[in-house]
Amino acid sequence: CAVKAAQVLSEIAKNDEMKKPCIEADLLLTLIPLLESTDQEMLLHAGRAIGRICYDNRDLQEELVKVGVITSLVRILTDYAESEPLVHVDLLALCNLADLDTAKEALSKTKVAEQLVKQLRRADNHERLEIVFEVLQALAENDALKVQLVEAGVQEVLSEILLRLQGSSQAEDTCIVKAASDLIVSLLLGELSRSTHIFVASHKCNATSISGSGFLKTGNKNLGLILSKINGNCVRMVQLGVIHQLLDLLEKHVESGDISVQHAALSALRNLAIPVVNKVQILEEGVAERIQALLRSEVPPVQFKLLGTLRMLADGQADAAEILGQDPMLLNRLVQWCDANDHTGIHGEANRLLASILRHNRSQEVVKAIQEAQGVKHLVSMTTSEHAAMQNEALNALAIASAIDLETLEESFKESQLVQSLHKLLQDDNTSPEVKYNSMGLLCSLLNSGDLRQEIEEDKIKETLEQLCSHSNANVVKEAVTTLQVLRGET
Repeated sequence: CAVKAAQVLSEIAKNDEMKKPCIEADLLLTLIPLLESTDQEMLLHAGRAIGRICYDNRDLQEELVKVGVITSLVRILTDYAESEPLVHVDLLALCNLADLDTAKEALSKTKVAEQLVKQLRRADNHERLEIVFEVLQALAENDALKVQLVEAGVQEVLSEILLRLQGSSQAEDTCIVKAASDLIVSLLLGELSRSTHIFVASHKCNATSISGSGFLKTGNKNLGLILSKINGNCVRMVQLGVIHQLLDLLEKHVESGDISVQHAALSALRNLAIPVVNKVQILEEGVAERIQALLRSEVPPVQFKLLGTLRMLADGQADAAEILGQDPMLLNRLVQWCDANDHTGIHGEANRLLASILRHNRSQEVVKAIQEAQGVKHLVSMTTSEHAAMQNEALNALAIASAIDLETLEESFKESQLVQSLHKLLQDDNTSPEVKYNSMGLLCSLLNSGDLRQEIEEDKIKETLEQLCSHSNANVVKEAVTTLQVLRGET
């Protein structure tokens, strides 16, 4: 009678008012051992009864995890992968439990990733795909499970799904494409970013120490592993052609369509552009031009993400910087956005992209193009940003541009009062040591211009530099001494 009794209980538990009596009668403790049965009908009814009794009851769900229900669920998913009713019940159960940290921890010790990827591959309807995506999205918040999903080949399946649904205008397909794009974003970064910030805060290290090879040798081994896996995932996705699928999707929706789909796809594109090997392939395939073509969008969140994607492409890539830096349409659009004070995010991202193009290029033509587009004044203004990171980006960009072609920039520097801005940064006690250091590096470049040297001398920057020779930061002191020597003509 056990199978029939379990079936009756699963029907009774549909009624919210009957859940409490079921709990009070300790029926859960009776039902849980039945999940070890080899009778598929028993597993089906017992699973439904447990799921319905515990639905939306976090305490009971935590109790289920404690008594080992996760192991049973993964076993059922493994042993009965072809049974549609059992898989459906099992996935619903995982969907309800996956938000619990304890459940994620328990799942990370199983082969659930492998089984979920298998179910994602064989899903033949929207309802099944949505359930699997919901479970995967929750699990992708856990670093260990994220690595397991990548190893199980989830990126290949996501690529196949995007390719299959490419060009579809059905609302259901659009929802699946958005879910796939969101999952790509989660796999690429998501929790990794949070873990990195936690590691930085707890170890009091800076960005340079993280990006250096020494970090992976001496730092958090788990985080190093995740960085390696995530980069590998990005590379494999680009090799599979995911970039072009995402761009096809974006081009279809850029004029009109679901903003959330555009946002998810752009987030994925930005993260895919992080590994250096991907930047090279993306440039070779002409992706930069396709992304630029999307700049006609008038939707602020989309504009913001587009700018971030282009900045990621230009990072460390002289070829990309030259392509972007010699496009008049892009530069004019950037300068417009640099003036967009009503959209702070776009304003900041446009300035950062402009700085990135200058920092990573080595071409006199790019310097002239940015000068002609009247972008220099915005970079000078960026040196006084309230964010030290943006100040340093602007200072480094202007220093590199000055080294390439100071003559072209000289007049703009005078009009925008760059010398006076640098002096204020050096005088301000609240200016960070790194900003002071980079300000003096730029000053050294400016001293190669007769007119700018005269401005520096008239503004009495020499006295400020002499005071900085006794600064508490050794690098600031060293740079102050060097700048004074250049000012005096000693070097």
